[in-house]
Amino acid sequence: MISLIIGYILDLIIGDPHGFFHPIKLIGNMISTVEKKLRTNCKNKDDERRAGTILWMLVVGTSFVVPYLILVLASSINLILAITLESVMCYYILATKSLRDESMKVYKALKENNIVDARKYLSYIVGRDTENLNESSVAKGAVETVAENTSDGVIAPIIFILIGGAPLGFMYKAINTLDSMVGYKNEKYIDFGRISAISDDVANYLPSRISAYLMIIASMILGMDSKNAYKIYKRDRYNHLSPNSAQTESVCAGALNISLGGGNYYGGILVSKQTIGDDDRPIEAEDIKKANNLMYLTSFICLILGIVIVILF
Repeated sequence: MISLIIGYILDLIIGDPHGFFHPIKLIGNMISTVEKKLRTNCKNKDDERRAGTILWMLVVGTSFVVPYLILVLASSINLILAITLESVMCYYILATKSLRDESMKVYKALKENNIVDARKYLSYIVGRDTENLNESSVAKGAVETVAENTSDGVIAPIIFILIGGAPLGFMYKAINTLDSMVGYKNEKYIDFGRISAISDDVANYLPSRISAYLMIIASMILGMDSKNAYKIYKRDRYNHLSPNSAQTESVCAGALNISLGGGNYYGGILVSKQTIGDDDRPIEAEDIKKANNLMYLTSFICLILGIVIVILF
C-alpha cells in the first residue's frame, strides 16, 4: 500500500517520462519481437492460434515473474530498497497524468481555435481518422478516450496492484498491451490475437464495472448530473463492440448530458457503432476538462476505498 500511494503521487506529479526508460515499452518491444519469430512457423489458422497463445503466455508470464524476482531480491537486501523499487514500478504502471496531459493538448488547441493542431493531438490518442473532424467531434474523441481509459489506464491497475502488488500490476499491463497490439478482429489478427482479446475482456470485466460505480460517486461529489449518469449507465453500458468500454463511457456521457459513441472512419472505412447517452447539447472543449476531473476524483476514491478495504479485511 505504501508503494502504491507513493507511485500514485509520483504519477500525478511527473506523469509519463517521455524519452526515458519505460517498462511498458519493453513489453511492447517483446510482443513485436516474439510475434515476428512465432509467425514464421504459422501455416494455417490453428498454427496462428497456437502461436498467439504461446506469445500470450511468454509475455504475461515474463511481465509478472521479472518484477516479482526483482522485488524478492530487493527485499532480501533491504526493505526500504524494496519499497522504493515497487513505488517506482507502481508509478510506471499508472497513467493518470499522462492521460490528462494528452487530452488537454486537444483542449488547449480547441480553446485557441486551432482545429488543425486539435485534430493532430487527437490522432495521438485515438485510432480513428481525425483529419476531417469538426470541433465537436474532436472534443468527443478526447472525452471518450479519457472516459474509457479511466478504467483500464487508472482504476484497473490500482485494483490489480492492491491485490498482488506491482508484479500483478505489470501482468495486467501486459494483458492490456497485448490486446492493443494484436487483439484485433481483422484478417491478420483474428486468430493470432484471439487469446489476447479474450483475456483483456476477462481482466477488465470487474474493474470496468467498479470504475463505473466509482465514477457515478465522483460525479455526485463534483455536482454533475449523477442521477442521469446512473440512468445512462444502466441503459447504454453495453452499447459498444467491447463488453467493458461503454461502462465508464456511459457514466461520463450521462454525467455531462452528452452523447458519445456513434460511427467513425478508420483507415477511410466507416465503422458503425451505437451511440451512448442522449444528445442533449453539443459537445464542447470544456467537456474534456470535466471528463478529466471525473477521472482524477474517481481514481482518488478508488485508492482510498481500496486501502481501507485492504486494511479491514
